[in-house]
Amino acid sequence: MTNDSESLEISTLLAAAFGGAHGSVTPPIVQSSLFTFDSYQAFEDRMAGRSDTAIYTRVQNPTVAAFEALMATAEQGEAAVGFASGMAAISSTIIAFVKPGDRIACVEHAYPDSYRLFERLLRPFGVEISYHSIAALENDPDLLKGVKLAYLESPNSVVFEPMNLPKVAEHARRHGALTVIDNSWATPIFQNPLTLGIDIVVHSASKFISGHSDTVAGVVVSSNELINRIRDLSLSLLGGKLAPFEAFLLTRGLRTLDARMRQHQATANTFVDRLSNLPCVTRVHSPGANSVPGLRGRSGLMSFELDDSIDIPRLSDALSLFRLGVSWGGFESLILPARVALAQAGEENSMQRFGVSPSLMRISLGLENVDDLWADFESALSKSAA
Repeated sequence: MTNDSESLEISTLLAAAFGGAHGSVTPPIVQSSLFTFDSYQAFEDRMAGRSDTAIYTRVQNPTVAAFEALMATAEQGEAAVGFASGMAAISSTIIAFVKPGDRIACVEHAYPDSYRLFERLLRPFGVEISYHSIAALENDPDLLKGVKLAYLESPNSVVFEPMNLPKVAEHARRHGALTVIDNSWATPIFQNPLTLGIDIVVHSASKFISGHSDTVAGVVVSSNELINRIRDLSLSLLGGKLAPFEAFLLTRGLRTLDARMRQHQATANTFVDRLSNLPCVTRVHSPGANSVPGLRGRSGLMSFELDDSIDIPRLSDALSLFRLGVSWGGFESLILPARVALAQAGEENSMQRFGVSPSLMRISLGLENVDDLWADFESALSKSAA
C-alpha cells in the first residue's frame, strides 16, 4: 500500500510510518554495539565511505536510524541525528560549526543549561557570546552582522515570548549567520522552523517527543549537508550517541505526539483563560496559535506571576496533582517556582541575569483531566493566602 506522503497530515505520517521487517508495526530494537560484513570488499567500501552500512552503534544503528527518519519527516527536514540528551544535541551542534574567535548571538531567556554551556565552556575557549531580546533580533536587521551562529528559542524559556522566525531568519541570511533553534516547546506539531527559514532545529526529545518521562535524549534536524557535518564531526568524536532502546521509546512517543499535543493545548487554553481571571495572577506567559508567523498551537508549558497575597512555598506544598520537579512534557503535571530556580548554587543564573520575577511559577500541564487539575490548583491557592 502506497500514499503520497506530501498530501498526508503529520498525525497520519507519524502513526502510519512503516515499522520494520517481518510486518512489525514498530521498528525492532537492534541491541548490538557493532555490525560485521560478509566480504572484504563490503568492509572496505564502508571504511572508505562508499557505503552507509551500519558499522558501529556510536555512529549509526538501525533502530536509531528509524527514529531519525521519522523525526526528519515530522520537522520537514532532509535528515536528523539523535543524541543521548538534549544538551548533547545542542553542544554537538554548536561545536560542529563554531571555533575560537567566532561569535554566538543568543536569545535572552534561553534554557539555563544552554546559557551555562555558553558561559562556562565556550567563552573560556575564546568564543564570544552576546545576548539579545526578541525585539532586537526581530527589528535590528544588522544585529547579526559578524555573527557565526544565532541561537534561538521560540518561545524562549521561562517567560515564553514568541519570535517572528521568518524575519530573524532573513536578517541572518543577509549576514551569513547560521540559525539554530530549540523547538522543544512547540514540537513539529505546532511549529516547523525549517519551513520558516531556520537552518537547524534541535529538540530535547526527553520532553514532548518522548512524552512519558522515561527517556533522556536529544535530536537535531536539518539539511543533509549540515547533519552530515554534525554526524561526522561531533557525534562520532564526542560520542554522545542515542542508544537503541531510547530510540525505540522515542519512536513510540512520536506515534502519539499529535494526539498528546492537542490534549496539552486544550488544557493549557483552559488554564490561560482561568488564570487570567484570578485577581492574584498579575501576568500569564503562554503564546497561542498565530501569535507569530508559523506558530500553529499552544503547548502545555507556561508560566504565570503572582502578587504578594500568595505564599508561594505554601501554594507549592498544598498541590496534590502537580508535582514539584524539573523537566516537562510528560503525562504528569509539574510545577517549578522561580524562587527555587533562582536559589540554584554556582555561577550567575541566567534567570537572575535577565530579570525573572521571583513571583513567577512555571507549570507543565500533563494529560490529567483539566477540571481535576484546576480544582487542585484552586484548592491550593485558597490555602496559600499570605
